[in-house]
Amino acid sequence: MRIDVDLTRCTGHGICETIAADVFEASDDGRVHIHGNHRPDSDRTRMQQAVTQCPAAALLLTEDDG
Repeated sequence: MRIDVDLTRCTGHGICETIAADVFEASDDGRVHIHGNHRPDSDRTRMQQAVTQCPAAALLLTEDDG
């Protein structure tokens, strides 16, 4: 699966970072950076939680082709 952030929507609340600090990092510029867009299936629950909890609806979780 792949997690992406729409930087035009991201407001830098950092909720995603609270859920998965090893994946998301809220930077000083108020944007979230993702460390490794392609995530193993074992991260599915955390990624889904980050997507649903994002107040700006800036995160998108998609399935990898293959």
